[in-house]
Amino acid sequence: MSMSFDTTAARAYFLGLQERIVGTLAALDGQPFLTDAWTRPPGERLQGDGISRLVEEGDLFERGGCNFSHVQGQAMPASATAHRPALAGAPFEAMGVSLVLHPRNPHVPTVHMNVRLFAATPKDAEPVVWFGGGMDLTPYYGVEADAVHFHRTCRAALAPFGDGFHPRFKRWCDEYFFLKHRNEPRGVGGIFYDDFNELGIERSFALTQSVGDAFLDAYVPIAERRRDTPYTEQQRDFQAYRRGRYVEFNLVFDRGTLFGLQSGGRTEAILMSMPPIVRWRYAWQPEAGTPEARLYSDFLRPREWADESPA
Repeated sequence: MSMSFDTTAARAYFLGLQERIVGTLAALDGQPFLTDAWTRPPGERLQGDGISRLVEEGDLFERGGCNFSHVQGQAMPASATAHRPALAGAPFEAMGVSLVLHPRNPHVPTVHMNVRLFAATPKDAEPVVWFGGGMDLTPYYGVEADAVHFHRTCRAALAPFGDGFHPRFKRWCDEYFFLKHRNEPRGVGGIFYDDFNELGIERSFALTQSVGDAFLDAYVPIAERRRDTPYTEQQRDFQAYRRGRYVEFNLVFDRGTLFGLQSGGRTEAILMSMPPIVRWRYAWQPEAGTPEARLYSDFLRPREWADESPA
């Protein structure tokens, strides 16, 4: 694809980011991550390659994965052009890193991070390049200090690019990771942005790199603090129930999941974000005054976490 942006350098960054994250997470877990490198065979409507890195039944992570993908197609899928209808049907290129970690211990939050770029070449027009990404935290038993640390790290990653990005991307995250049919957030949020190129290609990519580079600082201290917290089977049961919300969001609302499935991506890699054990109950609510009820009352609502005291 001919364009004014060096996708070779972007690919090298994303591959390096994946390697750094997986190396740190494998050391944290104590178990190696499986490596599944893949290439799309000729003749399929989506071409490209990638590397899926996955751990299952680890010491810390019951299931976790960190994927790199780089694909090209002849027509942008509908899920990727909702805000850019002029690009519908244009040849495109997409690459990035996406991860979801589902710890076994219900006191360690689930976490998601994604950084990506899209480039489209509409007929008789200049190539269009934009970026997206962010990270968000989904606790089962909330701890204020963890949420404050996560949000402050996100704010610090965006600070070099202007004061307005963190409040804007934080609000965008709160609005995006929201289950409309449940009228509740997925977790305590973080930052999210999409269709972003307002700083110009190079500076917008630099912002995306800063977000990707901040992930380990945002999450690893939380996992280290909570991994040895004792838990009960009742708490594991609540974790499985709340994981159901994660599944509902990813299958109904998540733009990355929809893009992957609609564009003919690798289903195993796309659905890597699914937790291994999930439960649903009919019309269930936690008993008032319990830690489970406190998740709903204190954590599953928008708060200006970065401005709060970590104590």
